[in-house]
Amino acid sequence: MANIVAIVGRPNVGKSTLFNRLVEERKAIEDNMSGVTRDRHYGHAQWTGKFFSVIDTGGYVTGSDDVYEAEIRKQVKLAVEEADVILFVVDCHDGLTDLDTEFANELRGSEKPILVVANKADNQEQSFMSAEFYSLGISDFEVFPIAAVSGSGTGDLLDKVVEQFEEEGEEDPDEGTPKISILGRPNVGKSSFLNALLGKERSIVTNEAGTTRDAIHTRYKLYGQDFIITDTAGIRKKAKVKEDVEFYSVMRSLRTLEESDVIIVMVDASRGLESQDINLISLGIKNNKGIVIMVNKWDLIEKDHKTMNKIKEEMMERLGENKWIPIIFTSVLTKQRIFQAIELAVKVYENKTRKIQTSKLNDVLQQEMERYPPPAWKGKYIKIKYVTQLPTKNPIFAFFCNLPQYIKPPYTRFLENRLRENFEFDGVPIKIIYKSK
Repeated sequence: MANIVAIVGRPNVGKSTLFNRLVEERKAIEDNMSGVTRDRHYGHAQWTGKFFSVIDTGGYVTGSDDVYEAEIRKQVKLAVEEADVILFVVDCHDGLTDLDTEFANELRGSEKPILVVANKADNQEQSFMSAEFYSLGISDFEVFPIAAVSGSGTGDLLDKVVEQFEEEGEEDPDEGTPKISILGRPNVGKSSFLNALLGKERSIVTNEAGTTRDAIHTRYKLYGQDFIITDTAGIRKKAKVKEDVEFYSVMRSLRTLEESDVIIVMVDASRGLESQDINLISLGIKNNKGIVIMVNKWDLIEKDHKTMNKIKEEMMERLGENKWIPIIFTSVLTKQRIFQAIELAVKVYENKTRKIQTSKLNDVLQQEMERYPPPAWKGKYIKIKYVTQLPTKNPIFAFFCNLPQYIKPPYTRFLENRLRENFEFDGVPIKIIYKSK
C-alpha cells in the first residue's frame, strides 16, 4: 500500500518547488506566475527507507469566480481526501495572510496529520519569522521552516512526515505497469477523455485551449488490467508557443511520450490528421512506442454509412508506410467507443511486448521467403538462414544471412509486412536487422 503526502497551500508559496525537491526530479513546472499548477500531480519519493507518493496541487483561492480557481479548489479537496499526511505550505517572506487563514479553516475539519511548512526561510531571520504561523492553530506539530530551492530544513520535515506512516510503503507502485499517454493538439478533448474513463474530474476541463499544463498521471483498471494513463498538455507548433509556461508544458508532454509504452494521439474529427499530429506519430515511431490514433468529436460530423471509411482512407494516405497504426472514431461527449479506445491501447501494449518462438517464426517466414526470396545483387544470391526475435522491450527481429549488406529497403518492408500479417503487431513499430551467418 502506498503512503501519500499532499502538498497544499495558497498560490505561489513554492509547492511545486517542494514537490520537485521531494521526488528529486523537475516533474512539476515552477514559475513566479501564480496559478501555474492546476491539476493534481503525482510523484514518488523515499526517506530513511520509507517510500511514499507525493501530490502537488494548485494554489487554493477562496471567493473567486475564476473558472480555473474554482476547479483547482476541487482538485485540492480531492488531494486532501486522498492523503495520509498534509503539508500546508506558507511563505516566510509574505508572512501570515488572509488566504492562509481561510485555507487553514478549510483544513481544520480534517483528521489527517497536518504539518505547517514555512517555505522561503532562506536565512536565520526568515526562520524566526516562521513563528507567527503557530497562530493558525491547525497542527499538533511544530512549524517547519525550510527553503525548498536549496533543500535547507527538508530533512527535519521528512523525519516528521515518515513518522506518521504505519507502513514502509512500496518503492515504486507503478513499476511494471503499462503506461499509456494521451497526446494531441490543444482542445481536442484529452482531459475530458480521462475524466470520462474515470467517472470523476481527474483533470480540469474548460473550453480554453491550454488548460492542462503538467502531465497528469492516473492509475486505472479496466477488465482486470492495471495501467497508468497520463493526460498531457496540448502540443502546438513551436512558432505558436509564446509563454514560458506553455513551453515547459510541451516539454513535459514530450518527455511523457518518451516514458510511455503506448501513446494515444487524439485528433479532432473536423480537422483530420494535421502536420502536428503526423509529427507526434513520427516521434512515437522514432521512440519505439505503441501508437493508437483516436479521432474524437465524431458526434459533430455529418455522416452517412461511407463517411468513416472515407476519412479513414484519407488518414491512411497521410500515414504513408505507417498504415499499421489502428484508428478508432470516438465521441468523449457521448462516451461513444471511449472504452474500446482504451481496450485497443491495451491490445497494442500486448502486441508490443509479445514474444514469438524462434521455431514458429522460422516455420512461417521460411515459407514466405521461399516464395519471394531476396533479389540477387550483381550475380550474388542472398540466402537467409534463420530469424529470431531479440530479447528487447520492443519487437526487433534479427535475420541471419550470407550477404546482409546487399538486402535493400523494399525487401525489408516485405518482411515487415509478412511479420504483421502472420503475427499480431498492429500499432507497434517493428525493427529488422541483418546479421552475417
